[in-house]
Amino acid sequence: MSMSHSLINDLSAESTIDRPRSMANVVGESASLVEVYRVIDRVAATPCTILCTGESGTGKELIARAIHETSPRASKPFVAVNCGAIPEALLESELFGHMRGAFTGAVANKPGKVTMAQGGTLFLDELGELPLALQVKLLRLLQNKEYSPVGDTKVHKADVRIVAATNVDLEGAVRAGQFREDLYYRLNVIHLQLPALRDRPGDVSRLADYFLAVHSERLGRSGLSFSAAALEALEAWQWPGNVRELENTVERAVLLGMGPAIEARDLPAKLLTNGAVERRAPAVSGPAPIPSQLPDAGVDLRNAVEVFENDLIKQALSRTGWNKNQAARLLGLNRTTLVEMLKRKGMADDKVA
Repeated sequence: MSMSHSLINDLSAESTIDRPRSMANVVGESASLVEVYRVIDRVAATPCTILCTGESGTGKELIARAIHETSPRASKPFVAVNCGAIPEALLESELFGHMRGAFTGAVANKPGKVTMAQGGTLFLDELGELPLALQVKLLRLLQNKEYSPVGDTKVHKADVRIVAATNVDLEGAVRAGQFREDLYYRLNVIHLQLPALRDRPGDVSRLADYFLAVHSERLGRSGLSFSAAALEALEAWQWPGNVRELENTVERAVLLGMGPAIEARDLPAKLLTNGAVERRAPAVSGPAPIPSQLPDAGVDLRNAVEVFENDLIKQALSRTGWNKNQAARLLGLNRTTLVEMLKRKGMADDKVA
């Protein structure tokens, strides 16, 4: 067993939650993250298409791999394609392959990613960047399980499970005419919304410890730990780049730090400013501003309501000295309902009576 898997298992052993089966190699315990993996447990064995959405760096490929590894297709290939990283002129050939002579430079037949994923899972990352012309061909693949390589008149059958991911608002792209509505509904059979790291603050220290162990061993600095000040700075930052940004930050600290522990001075300067704490505060102690009028760009209603609800619950608990009975009365809830909400939101606390 690799060190990274061993550490994940160690962290999982300390878990106080009943972890979903698909979450075996995942660090984190936030209620929103656990719920995503509970859905994976329920749908992984089905052939349904899955759409993963969330900000950049939230781990959409990790989700796709969990779906694949928990499914009956686990012994078959998992093939990932970054639709935003391949030039449009080459993307069709990359996905569906091409025949010799199909275009200048096509000196031999080339199988595409769909062929390579036969029997397994095809992960289409940054799907929102897919050109309209290729959206038609992807729709055909989803509807009829068939495709044709560039320059080939034959129809090929495909046995692949599609998992797509994007940080683009596809509904907005549909309204703007940039994404096909029929394709959106074909993709959006099961929708997994990945939580941002700032919305799962309890997982920051666990992830930081994990990345510290991985990179300190890889770079020959085993045994490193975080000082209290460094850990406080990590937990205070908003992490706009999410888990990817956190990992890069920890790796940088391992490379640049000189002492037996990672100190606050080893972290990027932006994490050490008062502004970092101020920007982080809304996710911990208060809601993000809720506009009195709907902005032109729209609003994430579910998230706004969730943040507002969480803030009221925290205020009630704080005002009553963390007494659930009294807090429930302030909120117009019965105690059982409040307890279930705290568990679901990952806000349970030993101090609460």
